[in-house]
Amino acid sequence: MVALDTVSVAAEDPGREQPWADLGLKADEYQRIREILGRRPTGAELAMYSVMWSEHCSYKSSKVHLKQFSEIPQVTPVGAMLAGIGENAGVLDIGQGYAVTFKVESHNHPSYVEPHQGAATGVGGIVRDILAMGARPIAVMDPLRFGPLDAPDTRRVLPGVVSGVGGYGNCLGLPNIGGEVVFDESYLGNPLVNALCVGVLRHEDLHLAKASGAGNQVILYGARTGGDGIGGASILASVTFDEDGPAKRPSVQVGDPFMEKLLIECTLELFQAGVVAGIQDFGAAGISCATSELAAAGDGGMHVELDKVLLRDPRLSPEEILMSESQERMMAVVEPGDVATFLEICQRWDVEATVVGEVTGNGRLVIDWHGETVVDVDPRTVAHDGPVYRRPLARPDWQDTLQADDAGSLARPASGDELRATLLRLAASPNLCDKSWVTDQYDRYVRGNTVLAQPSDSGMIRIDETTNLGVAVSTDCNGRFAKLDPYAGAQLALAESYRNVATSGAVPLAISDCLNFGSPEDPAVMWQFAEACRGLKDACLELGIPVTGGNVSLYNQTAENAILPTPVVAVLGVVDDVTRRTPSAWPSVEGEQPGHRVLLLGETREELSGSEWAHVVHGHLGGLPPAVDLAAEKRLAELLHEAGQQLQLLTGAHDLSDGGLAQALVEASISNMCGVEVALDGVHADPFVALFSESTARVLVSVAADDVDRLVELAGRHGVPLTDLGRTGGDVLAVGHAGADLFDVNLLELRSRWMATLPLAMA
Repeated sequence: MVALDTVSVAAEDPGREQPWADLGLKADEYQRIREILGRRPTGAELAMYSVMWSEHCSYKSSKVHLKQFSEIPQVTPVGAMLAGIGENAGVLDIGQGYAVTFKVESHNHPSYVEPHQGAATGVGGIVRDILAMGARPIAVMDPLRFGPLDAPDTRRVLPGVVSGVGGYGNCLGLPNIGGEVVFDESYLGNPLVNALCVGVLRHEDLHLAKASGAGNQVILYGARTGGDGIGGASILASVTFDEDGPAKRPSVQVGDPFMEKLLIECTLELFQAGVVAGIQDFGAAGISCATSELAAAGDGGMHVELDKVLLRDPRLSPEEILMSESQERMMAVVEPGDVATFLEICQRWDVEATVVGEVTGNGRLVIDWHGETVVDVDPRTVAHDGPVYRRPLARPDWQDTLQADDAGSLARPASGDELRATLLRLAASPNLCDKSWVTDQYDRYVRGNTVLAQPSDSGMIRIDETTNLGVAVSTDCNGRFAKLDPYAGAQLALAESYRNVATSGAVPLAISDCLNFGSPEDPAVMWQFAEACRGLKDACLELGIPVTGGNVSLYNQTAENAILPTPVVAVLGVVDDVTRRTPSAWPSVEGEQPGHRVLLLGETREELSGSEWAHVVHGHLGGLPPAVDLAAEKRLAELLHEAGQQLQLLTGAHDLSDGGLAQALVEASISNMCGVEVALDGVHADPFVALFSESTARVLVSVAADDVDRLVELAGRHGVPLTDLGRTGGDVLAVGHAGADLFDVNLLELRSRWMATLPLAMA
């Protein structure tokens, strides 16, 4: 039997060999730990530092770039932020005494290794982040990216990820109201599974993660600690995959959504009872994270008796207990007089809870194991004082060549028949086709407060059933645009998400981001990352919205092949009255009812590089992405809010993005199986450009014929270009130009093509 490696043993045995490299530490990082402690670390201390100093937990390669987000004023268009960067999630005042909290995070590598559990525990982790702020989780979203749809491994990963997201969220009773499903060669072997959660709370219910008040008790409650997820998200997500893929299934956490549901309801009752002085969820790094972060954020001291932790496997060593990322666990700081009430509430919910320590005033985190001290550290050195790298960054040599390869020289359709065939091909392509094979596995309407969900531009949830106050949320990113120009690509992701929220009539308030990139040890990747961060900061400053927090996911590559840079941006907006929201499609026309007028807001330019047309038809990526015009986006959003939420002129609004005007017409027609006849003359001289350009700051809207003049006047006042396209009605999508018919498509044929792609691929 190996003798316990205690602090006293470590001081007397400085030369012992330790597996620091196997735990992901660099030689200089290990030496720094020795300098901090004035001795070698114990095995338990080494475990703590290794997970907390991992890329996933410490942000050691990204901190220097993320700091610029603090330059953005921490106020939203409707009020102050109640909590921001550095907390488990950002919290926003939305009026009427309500606040919402939202955040998006990644669970990429675990979801490749074990798709179902990786995705499921990604949902569970983000839900607990929201819960830890004092909020009730009310909705989730999932931005997903996979390799090519026809790749064999996509058929392994995609169904598992979808079942994990749906199974966990459905069991929690949380509606899944949006997200994305994107396919690209670069994600083969490294899918992206990002998860977002929204929660609601009253202002006075806000809770923060800190351990203060000497003598206060530290209680671990929820599931027992097991051997699953040891070094899971923390270490697994901090390295690249080999070409053969990982063999790390034991590193992936195993989720129990029914335990999580009990934990949610139990925690909310604990908050209501007023017995929680501080709280921290368990995610990456497990107990190592919860203890060090709580202690570092409070009075700086905590004493923990690790042998009091309830275990599923009694054979676990102290190191394994500290590194375990077993799910459905929380840690609370409780005043001594409230402990009995706390434990009683936990027992009523059938949630195991045990006092494992107490807050001290000595500034040390001390952890004992059966009476022997195995950890004695300054908690700030674990939680906050990890290495900070200024990684070399350099614009790659190939960037100029890539940008010079413009899509303008690609062969393009000209005749009506060719344009029709192109529209049908794009509508059935993996990135533009119907995603209901995925979203039908999610419960979108549970709890009865879902107002908008897939396939709407954004999800919308009612917050107050009396006043109809609500929030709208969208996530977006086009990785091809970010590859062509990471600065503009990040801004385009923000602009699209901002626009999607605005189409519903909501006022965009703030963003959360999930920055997915390749290896930070590659100067080209770090240049992409730095440019994306700079782009987001500049865009937020111009739009007047803050960054509330988010996540960085690096090392997303297999061998030397990095993913497309994918800075996913989530935007949350407030809706005064959800009953006045604007739907994403025009209404159906019954009998002799007159059709609605269809108009295009915004300006169309010839911008085809990085487009879905270039990608699907030619397999081409090159040139510059569409121009970013944030001032135009802001004017458009203000117009959409006034015309929709305030004046209720709009009967439908659909943003233009991937696939351009053609795809917006397809989706708006299919939604209610109501056709449309449009003329492209006022959009662009070239009907191909009019249909497939992906220029930004554009929205397709419908209005009653009697309201067209009011909308024209309103658009002029807001400085938004407007083009009258045509009228809804019938059962075809008909397109004309210069007084002649170009083509038409029967909606039944269109819907059949659009809906068939995913079911056939997954059959």
